[in-house]
Amino acid sequence: MTPQQLCRAIRDDIVRGVFAPGQRLTEDALAESYGVSRVPVREALRVLETEGFATSRPYAGVVVAELSEAEAADLLEIRARLEPLCASRAALRRTPEHLGRLKELTALGLEAVREGRLDELTRLNSRFHEVLAEASGSALLTQLITQLSWKIAWVYAVELPRRAGDSWHEHEEICAALEAGDPERAARVVGEHIAHAASAYRLRQRSS
Repeated sequence: MTPQQLCRAIRDDIVRGVFAPGQRLTEDALAESYGVSRVPVREALRVLETEGFATSRPYAGVVVAELSEAEAADLLEIRARLEPLCASRAALRRTPEHLGRLKELTALGLEAVREGRLDELTRLNSRFHEVLAEASGSALLTQLITQLSWKIAWVYAVELPRRAGDSWHEHEEICAALEAGDPERAARVVGEHIAHAASAYRLRQRSS
């Protein structure tokens, strides 16, 4: 396992709740858990601290960070402004390969919903939005959205299960807008998709 793969594995486990906010992340325990030496673990923890998934505390060492409501609100607002821009550009610049990959991910997501494999949806959803960013043709937007998608996945880790089906049908609408080459429609459906997801998140927060 490369340091990059290890970092992604730990990040995914933080997002999925395997490691709870405030839980210690010790080099020895992580090395044993992922079957690696302490050197790549140390490097991965440094990256995760930079990304905001982990933090160092006096006398406690490295622990899983806690996502504040203020940070979650910032992430949702930034996403709502950036992704419609990505979608409008992608409607004009996407390649057949991009469109094919987005359709494939959508089909996999719908299949996972039908079969109740909800634990797969976070990874598939993040990848869908990363490919959508790639389809914009902007390296900078792709970098920003990819980094943002990791944190967004963390925000939506508590998303209501009933949103799953609706979310992936909205992905179908996004694909249709891109296939039609309609930038205004693409920006609109992505904006609506993000608004629906944000509403589900806030509803969950109020009821928890």
